[in-house]
Amino acid sequence: MSTMGDGTRAVRAGLPEPEQFEPSLPGPVFAAHFHLSGEPTGPYTYGRDTNPTWTHLERAIGELEAPGEPVETTVFASGMAAISAVLLSQARTGDVVVLPDDGYQALPLVREQLEAYGVEVRTAPTGGDAQLAVLEGARLLWIETPSNPGLDVCDVRRLVGAAHSAGALVAVDNTLATPLGQRPLELGADFSVASDTKGMTGHGDLLLGHVTCRDPELAAGVRRWRKVVGAIPGPMEAWLAHRSLATLELRIDRQCATALTLAEALGRRPGVTGLRYPGLPTDPSYPKAVRQMRRFGSVVSFVLPDRDRAERFLTELRLVEDATSFGGIRSTAERRARWGGDAVPEGFIRFSVGAESAADLVADVERALDAALSGV
Repeated sequence: MSTMGDGTRAVRAGLPEPEQFEPSLPGPVFAAHFHLSGEPTGPYTYGRDTNPTWTHLERAIGELEAPGEPVETTVFASGMAAISAVLLSQARTGDVVVLPDDGYQALPLVREQLEAYGVEVRTAPTGGDAQLAVLEGARLLWIETPSNPGLDVCDVRRLVGAAHSAGALVAVDNTLATPLGQRPLELGADFSVASDTKGMTGHGDLLLGHVTCRDPELAAGVRRWRKVVGAIPGPMEAWLAHRSLATLELRIDRQCATALTLAEALGRRPGVTGLRYPGLPTDPSYPKAVRQMRRFGSVVSFVLPDRDRAERFLTELRLVEDATSFGGIRSTAERRARWGGDAVPEGFIRFSVGAESAADLVADVERALDAALSGV
């Protein structure tokens, strides 16, 4: 499948060989145990270890992450479960782990846990490849690019080269880009990790995460961690995720195109500052993004003058839900500072572009801005 287009691959990924009178995508297998006589040498033994529905989904994600290459994917109950599996399966007491200090808001929770286990954690910003400066002696470098919510981009190839030279493994959180926007394993990373709650499944109705590796030993460590902590997805969630992958290219292409249109419109608005979108040629991240990304994601961020105007903007929107998360087919936006923890201004808006018609969505945003910024 390595020569197929992304749309064909997404539609066909992970499907079993056709069987007469059977569905092309078998339904979810609900089983805690399987018939198992004699030695337990078969593929399915107990529901915490393996499940046929996971198998189809894991193969599908692997085909998207590294078309035509042998990789192993492990699916998890959430993105945080996937993140934790990599960090906590690899780091030992006395190790050094390098994290971004501007990444996903739950990373500080992981940092606390790592430090409780005697792991030294260093941090640096995503922008400017700043993590290079703190790599010495590290066991693992964690990259998030584009970063959430600031949308900074780092040079993955450069960081991977430096990390590997220093003896460190590299994991890339690819949630915002998805494998259709960026393939970390092709850029040299050891782990490609994502919260599939977001763009991969795209409907805002399930929690899921995954880790994909080329190295079977690294994959085995991640899979063992899943078994030990029991961070497994339900078969229904796994089946829904696989079904949703079929529309991945359709969704992502629409969302990315509209995100660029929205970013261009926001760039013309007085009262809107701090505009970021990696696919915008004027964006500081664009020179790096264009070298390693094929699509630039569905998230646009910008800053309104203060908290009150930001809240007014969100209230005035009609086609956009005020909700956290991103990557869904229905547009969402939020004043990110309401959570605390992110180093963003009070008026910072993270806007996730959905699959609505671009003209309708931009008109809704323009009208809400007119109401919120009147007098500015």
